[in-house]
Amino acid sequence: MVVVATPCLGAGAVEVVVNNVRSGEGKVHAQICSESEFLKSCRYGADAAAKVGSTTVVVPDVPPGRYAVVAYHDRNANGKADVNFLGFPTEDVGFSHDALKGWVKPKFSDAAFDHGAETQRIALTLHRF
Repeated sequence: MVVVATPCLGAGAVEVVVNNVRSGEGKVHAQICSESEFLKSCRYGADAAAKVGSTTVVVPDVPPGRYAVVAYHDRNANGKADVNFLGFPTEDVGFSHDALKGWVKPKFSDAAFDHGAETQRIALTLHRF
């Protein structure tokens, strides 16, 4: 038996414009997270080569729903957001609605947006701890 993954009907892309990318090293990763996935492993995500200033990451085939974006600059291209011994990110991170305020983890409700069946553009800014 062969299983073929097909895009969900009515699922539009989310174009994530990631601002404040400090270097062209590595890649920028964006995840589209449901409330239960927020700040954990998220089902939808994509990468783009990092470009100084702004980098757009296109996450395809995201079904309609309520989501939040988590993005980070994966400078060493190891596929994860690196953290220090205290658990703080050592790579720049950002959230939809620029929900990161100071040293406190953002709430899903502060970063959440509604996504429909059409392509949608979300802009956010990366921050360094």
